[in-house]
Amino acid sequence: MTQFIQIHFLTSYPPSNLNRDDLGRPKTALMGGVNRLRISSQSLKRAWRKSELFESALGNHMGIRTKRMGRKIYSDLIAGGITNEQARNWTRLMSEPFGKVEVLKAKKAATDKDSVKKIATPENIEEEKLSTLDIAQLAHFSPEEQQAINFLVKKCIAEKIEPTLHDLKLLRKDNSAADIACFGRMLADNTGYNIEAAVQVAHAISTHAVDIEDDYFTAVDDLNDGSENSGSAHLGETEFASGLFYGYVCINRDLLKKNLGENELLTQKTIAALIEASAKISPTGKQNSFASRAYTSYMLVEKGSQQPRSISVAFLKPVKENDLLKNSIEALEKHRENIDKVYGMCADKFTKLNAVEGEGSLSSLIDFAKAE
Repeated sequence: MTQFIQIHFLTSYPPSNLNRDDLGRPKTALMGGVNRLRISSQSLKRAWRKSELFESALGNHMGIRTKRMGRKIYSDLIAGGITNEQARNWTRLMSEPFGKVEVLKAKKAATDKDSVKKIATPENIEEEKLSTLDIAQLAHFSPEEQQAINFLVKKCIAEKIEPTLHDLKLLRKDNSAADIACFGRMLADNTGYNIEAAVQVAHAISTHAVDIEDDYFTAVDDLNDGSENSGSAHLGETEFASGLFYGYVCINRDLLKKNLGENELLTQKTIAALIEASAKISPTGKQNSFASRAYTSYMLVEKGSQQPRSISVAFLKPVKENDLLKNSIEALEKHRENIDKVYGMCADKFTKLNAVEGEGSLSSLIDFAKAE
């Protein structure tokens, strides 16, 4: 039976704008008939994946997600004495296993008057040339694939010959990239090398109703002595809100281990990093303006082979504001107990930490979660 690890957490953020929409406002969602703050799963996953915590925990077992790998290949070939034309052709050959190269981009830009103006400087002209080496979609490169690319670049430089079809088999089904194993990979042009995500992350949503507020601010010119103009040098406006968020993560432990080549030690390290990151790492949006960093106040971890389920329905009725954190914890635990009464035990075992009451610890939570 597939083993699942489910993580439920409550994290309170002070005034902030952690995850913005296209208008620069904090993201929201309508739930239970009222407006809630929302942090997208994409925002959470990127904050965790790019954190120093993840990097220090998983070190060389991290991939790179980019469209620009071709630029690195090209610059390495040029540095190795390969001619410009050969370097460009060989770069496209090495990039194409990961996605189609945007070779028509420069031609399109040349027919666009606005683009012509934009590429008038030598720097912009060079940037436009390099952009024709980018692949059309973001691709996640595992450490093994990066090593294969680097080896092939060195081989082409040493032998001064174009890579062969055999050389261009750069994609790897087996890899040690923890972030790819967790969050998956999709290659539109090489679907056989897609990797199914072993970790599902829900959009975090406030347990209560919210109103977005406006902050009108000014900045003063330090060299303005006020003799002629005592006004501000800049006027601005930003929007913010505060909220207590319910977050949910579901880990398919068996799939995670399979994605990591059945490496049990690396699987345990990845689970530990995920739990610590979800407890400690905040999204990066507007942090310089609000310093809205927070640790989770409550975390519940469940393990078992039962069908996973979120407990977000506990907050379908918005929690009242007289004691948001305490009331939210009570609502979550009460609904979890009620689900178990109706459906039977939805997990074989669980443990939790509660920073409000000083109960439990993150280290014990991690030890519980990562154990087979």
